[in-house]
Amino acid sequence: MSEKNNPFDSAASEKPVLSSGLNIITILTIIGSVVSLFSSVWTFISAKKSYESLRETMEAGSLDNAPKWVRGMLTPEMLETTRKMLENKYPLLIVGLLGSSLCLYGALEMRKFKKQGYMLWLVGEILPMIVLFLLIGSSAFAGWSLIGILFPILFLILYTIYKKELVN
Repeated sequence: MSEKNNPFDSAASEKPVLSSGLNIITILTIIGSVVSLFSSVWTFISAKKSYESLRETMEAGSLDNAPKWVRGMLTPEMLETTRKMLENKYPLLIVGLLGSSLCLYGALEMRKFKKQGYMLWLVGEILPMIVLFLLIGSSAFAGWSLIGILFPILFLILYTIYKKELVN
């Protein structure tokens, strides 16, 4: 008798629940997207200072006393990459904000079980990498910057696994 009249039981049984895996990766995507939004703005604001600081450090010869691993990271190629980032700071800002926003919105849509969220997230991940490659070149993905490719690949695999849960 009380089973049919209890509104809490009927509401709970009809609403789908996110799997723990999809829940975790969407939360991580939301956090990463917000961090990326701020990072895009910070990179834009500090582009000139970063380039000038790196140039001065390399020209001053102060790298001679630095450990070998530091000298290996601060190369003329890195200075050139930093210069290109300074020259292209406006398009990089726009694409960074767009990509982060698409990832954020896509993750929120996937939390609602919408398949379009996966596609929005995917475009938000891939578009900035393509633009970065076209504007800066392959040097943008060297050294520690490889993390910028490894995480999207990992999340691509995970989202593809959980994509079957998206129904709308």
